[in-house]
Amino acid sequence: MSARPIDEPHRGSSQLELLFDLIFVVAVAAATDELAHGIAGGHGLAALAGFLQVFFAIWWAWMNFTWFASSYDTDDVAYRLLTMVQMSGVLVLAAGVPAAAGSDYRAVTVGYVIMRTGLVAQWLRAGVEDAASRRTAVRYATGISVLQVCWVVRLVLVETGVVPPAVQPALFVVLVVLELAVPRWAERVGPTNWHPHHIAERYGLFTIILLGEGVLAASRGVRGALEDAEISGPFITIAVSGLLLLFALWWLYFLEPAGDGLNDRRGGSYLWGYGHYGIFAALAALGAGLEVAVERTGRDVAASPLAIGYAVAISVAVFLVMLWLVHSPIVAEPVVPPAAILACATVVLLLPLAAPRFGVAVVVAGIAAGCALLIAFTITSKSSSVTKPN
Repeated sequence: MSARPIDEPHRGSSQLELLFDLIFVVAVAAATDELAHGIAGGHGLAALAGFLQVFFAIWWAWMNFTWFASSYDTDDVAYRLLTMVQMSGVLVLAAGVPAAAGSDYRAVTVGYVIMRTGLVAQWLRAGVEDAASRRTAVRYATGISVLQVCWVVRLVLVETGVVPPAVQPALFVVLVVLELAVPRWAERVGPTNWHPHHIAERYGLFTIILLGEGVLAASRGVRGALEDAEISGPFITIAVSGLLLLFALWWLYFLEPAGDGLNDRRGGSYLWGYGHYGIFAALAALGAGLEVAVERTGRDVAASPLAIGYAVAISVAVFLVMLWLVHSPIVAEPVVPPAAILACATVVLLLPLAAPRFGVAVVVAGIAAGCALLIAFTITSKSSSVTKPN
C-alpha cells in the first residue's frame, strides 16, 4: 500500500466507494425519519438535538473513509474487506437510530466502534507498508483509537448514571472537538496525498444522495397524506415546490468549482471539508421538513404551520449560508454572489411568518421561488460579466 499521486489524471470514484455511499443511505434515511417524527409530534427542537448527534457519527465516519481512500485506495482484497467491515458498522448504527431518539446510544456506539475499527486497521496497514507517510498514518490510528475508547467510556458513564443528563451534551461537544482535531494533529508531521478533484466528486456524490433522501422523505409524506385524504391544492403545491426546491439546491451546489479550488488552495481543505457537515445536515433536515409539510395536507399533526415552515426554511437558509462559507477559503471569487446568498437566506427565514395566515404550501412555494431566482440572478450576472466589453 502506497500513497496515490495527487495529480493522477481522470481520478474518479471507484465502484467500492459507490457501494460504501449506498450503505450510508440506510443510516441517513433512519436519522431523517426520526427527525420527521419529532417535527410532526411537536417536539422538533428536542428531536433536532438527537439528529445532529447521530448525523455527526454518520458524517464523520463517511468523511474519514473518503479522505483515506483518496490517498490510499489500492482496491486489493485486504482493502475491500476492511472497507466492508466499515459498511457493516454503518448498518448497525442505522439500526440503532430509533433507539437513539430515546437517548439510547448503545447500538449507535457499537456500530461506530465497528466502523472505526476497520478504519484504524487501514491506517495501520498504511503505516506498515508506506514508510514515507508512516508517522502520519500511526498518528491517525492512535488518535482514532484513543477517541473511540473515549466514546465507549462516555457510553458506560451515561448508562450507569455517572454523567447526569445536563452534562451529556457538553461531553459530546468535547469529544467532537477532539475528533475534529485528529486530522490536523496527524498531518502536522506530513500531509496525506488526497486528490482534490476526487474529493470534490466524492462530496458532490454524497450531496446528491442527501438530495435523494429529501425526495424519499417527501414521498413518505405523500403516502401518509394520501392514506387519510384526497389530493388537494396545498398537496400539489408542496409536492411540486418541494421537488423544484431540491432541484434548485442541486443547481446551486454545483455552481462552485470545488475541485479547482481545492487544487489551488489545499490549505483551505479543512474548513471546506468540515463545513460540509452543515450542508449535509441541512439537506437531511430539509427532507424531514418537507415530509411533514406534505403529510400535513392530508392528516392532522401536532406541529403548527409556523413550526413546519421553519423546519423547511431554516434548513434551506443554513444550506445557502454554509455553501458560501465553505467555498470562501478555496475560491478567490465565489460564483454565487455572497450578498445575493444572504439576501435570499433572509427572505427564506422571513417567509414562515406568513404560514399561520396563508398556509405552509405558500411558504414552501415561496422558498423554492427564492432559490430559483438566486440561480437566475447568478447565471445572469455571470453571463453579463463574460460578455462585458473591455
